[in-house]
Amino acid sequence: MSQIETIKDLQAQGLGPVAIAERLNITRKTVSKYMALDEFEQGPKESHVDLPSKLDPFKPLIQQWLAEDRKHRYKQRHTAMRIHKRLTAECEDYDASYPLVQRYVKRLREYRHKEGTLELIWQPGEAQVDFGEADFMDASGKKRMYKFLCVSFPYSNAGYVQLFGGETAECVAHGLQDLFHRIGGVPTRLIFDNASGVGRRVSDNVRMAEVFLRFKAHYGFQITFCNPYSGHEKGNVENKVGYMRRNLFVPLPTVTDVQEFNRELLERCEADWQREHYKKSMPIHLLFEDDKKAFLYLPKTQFNACRYTRVKTDGYGKFLVDGKHFYSSSPDYAGREIVVRIGAHTVEPLAPSGDPISVHIRQFGTQRTDSVDVRTTLGKLLQSPGAWRNSLIRSALPDRLREELDGLERGELKEALQTMEELTGRYDFDTALTAMEQAASLGRLTNANSIVLAARLSSFEPEGASVVDLSVYDDMLEQAGGALQ
Repeated sequence: MSQIETIKDLQAQGLGPVAIAERLNITRKTVSKYMALDEFEQGPKESHVDLPSKLDPFKPLIQQWLAEDRKHRYKQRHTAMRIHKRLTAECEDYDASYPLVQRYVKRLREYRHKEGTLELIWQPGEAQVDFGEADFMDASGKKRMYKFLCVSFPYSNAGYVQLFGGETAECVAHGLQDLFHRIGGVPTRLIFDNASGVGRRVSDNVRMAEVFLRFKAHYGFQITFCNPYSGHEKGNVENKVGYMRRNLFVPLPTVTDVQEFNRELLERCEADWQREHYKKSMPIHLLFEDDKKAFLYLPKTQFNACRYTRVKTDGYGKFLVDGKHFYSSSPDYAGREIVVRIGAHTVEPLAPSGDPISVHIRQFGTQRTDSVDVRTTLGKLLQSPGAWRNSLIRSALPDRLREELDGLERGELKEALQTMEELTGRYDFDTALTAMEQAASLGRLTNANSIVLAARLSSFEPEGASVVDLSVYDDMLEQAGGALQ
């Protein structure tokens, strides 16, 4: 610009283009161009124009791969290096360098996330709710995926998680209720993401599940659903989902009893509140006291977080729930319509009296499952002991007891099954099996021996009570069994 200013100054002094060109040692054409210029306002800079690149033919393919990545877990998406390796392996004419791919992928991702979001202010007593998922190990050492309900309090940054098999309204209500009674109050407002787990969004309308509507009325909190594609409206809980997964579920925990594991999770979550808030320079547990002051009062009674449905059983007394999962009631209810109580963790077919016929662990997922409570088949088996060899209950017994029963005559087998039914009704199925197994190992599986052993197993001995040596009775039973053989 200084050269242009000099040309205009010399032009104002009356010099022509030739004289100015000779004095400044530039071409006459350049001088004439600026002497004819009248406007010198600065305009907007031209946008960046991409120069031709070796990567141009492959950019649509890269964009396609990145678009498909949105359907997959974050840790299973393409990195720039993976894209470079795939292009090298799959495209014969590809000869671009890795830095070229890296810069292009980075620019695409920055463009996708450049939109700003509105910073929101959260009041004490408000909570955000969302689901995450993580892998766990079961008792057999196999990997299994569980959903976990995450509840965060944006004001204090406190949070809880609870494990469930799925994302149903019963799971949400069960988890929230446990948390309400843990913290001694009810959040004033809950923010959900597009009715996840509690209902269904159709266009701008949300239709909540019946059980969750009743749960909401019982506890009296307000509810808000995020706008579509507005994850920042519940960004605190989304960050909390990832934080809890990294800090509570790495390495993979072993889960044998989900409800017991959930009780442990409550304490582990609260232990995390000793750290300082990321922005407010105060411990989270102190800020949570402000949340608690704003909570609503708890109702006097708890909510029964389950739903009831009527089903038709098949010829074996089994029924179908959630489209893929079969459960047993009892052969006595075969071909009948019964009421089933469905909770977050259990499925219970009910007798006309309202008592559970059997109790099953609720199954989730898209694979067919078949859950049978073998105890409900005892009565039917007593009517036809000849079906023993092919019965479900036989396969459920311990090896030692199964071998003992296999060796009995028909009359003796029926008597043993009657003992099993009697002890199951008096105590429980596991106690009955353990008592009968111990009686068999002592040499004589009789009704009297099994009853005595079952009573011993089920007896309660207060802590600190004097210990009585009962081995003498074991010796007597063993001697009696040997004498009778």
